[in-house]
Amino acid sequence: MKNIFYILFLLPNLFLSQSIKWNWIGNISFDEKTDRKDFVLCNENQIYQYFNDSNGFQYKGEKLAIEEEFEKKYISENVKKENGLVRIRFVVNCNGESDRFRILTANYDYEPIEFDKNITSQLLNITKSLIGWIPKSVNGKKVDYYQYLIFKIKDGKIDEILP
Repeated sequence: MKNIFYILFLLPNLFLSQSIKWNWIGNISFDEKTDRKDFVLCNENQIYQYFNDSNGFQYKGEKLAIEEEFEKKYISENVKKENGLVRIRFVVNCNGESDRFRILTANYDYEPIEFDKNITSQLLNITKSLIGWIPKSVNGKKVDYYQYLIFKIKDGKIDEILP
């Protein structure tokens, strides 16, 4: 009797889960005001985290290439001498294209703060211009994934880029 109960309970869940979009904390839903309409995902219902494939951060030229891009393009002379963290989170699709950028800012105690727009807009624009994201695959199938960059800002300058 117990086995029948498990079968009756689990079978509907198995079939329903195939058609339901799971909304996990941190999912980035499409926003028609800020996101590109031509940005296509392989599977809107399943976006992985960048570390799900055990390969971690993947970018052509690795992290050094990203740091060089920001070093060339970020202009700290025109910004306020602010300190804190700027996190830009986004989706990389199965073709290595990125969109759905979201910004979160905090001080070094992780309390939300408002940053100078000259800082956040530069960081966002440079992040959007990065074109070396490497498509990821899980079990041999290309997947979409969430990626983020965290910028440690010290006196308005980029002190470090994580991860």
